[in-house]
Amino acid sequence: MEPTVEALSAVPARMIEGWNRGDAAAFVADFAEDAELVDFDGTVHKGRDTVIASQQPVFDTVLKGSRLVRGEVSFARVVGPGWGVVHHRFGMVMAGEEEPLPSRYFLQLFALVWQNDRWEVATLLNSRLVSLDAAMALDGQAAG
Repeated sequence: MEPTVEALSAVPARMIEGWNRGDAAAFVADFAEDAELVDFDGTVHKGRDTVIASQQPVFDTVLKGSRLVRGEVSFARVVGPGWGVVHHRFGMVMAGEEEPLPSRYFLQLFALVWQNDRWEVATLLNSRLVSLDAAMALDGQAAG
């Protein structure tokens, strides 16, 4: 494998495959051993093994049967020798659902490093895509 943009862009699709199988080890197979994952709520998980240990119980219970859908790499760039960045958008459906609810769309920001002859995730930031109207409505509920 070469450190190409195409190889960089393939990482999110492999993560989706792991998620959709409910397999935390497969979900983070492209993570560096010391990678960090920041959940959409701001929780930071440090290290691939920590991510697996925290994610697998969730796959086995509250997210059992959930799927990530409509994955799209909207930006991928090798930004320097051995470093790459990816923006990835997707939706999440729970078991039995066909379409993601509006609140279940996400954007991920990947920083990847070329090591061990492959792109490895150094850090991954997940954020929910929330419209300005929805954010203002939530703020209004909190103030009221």
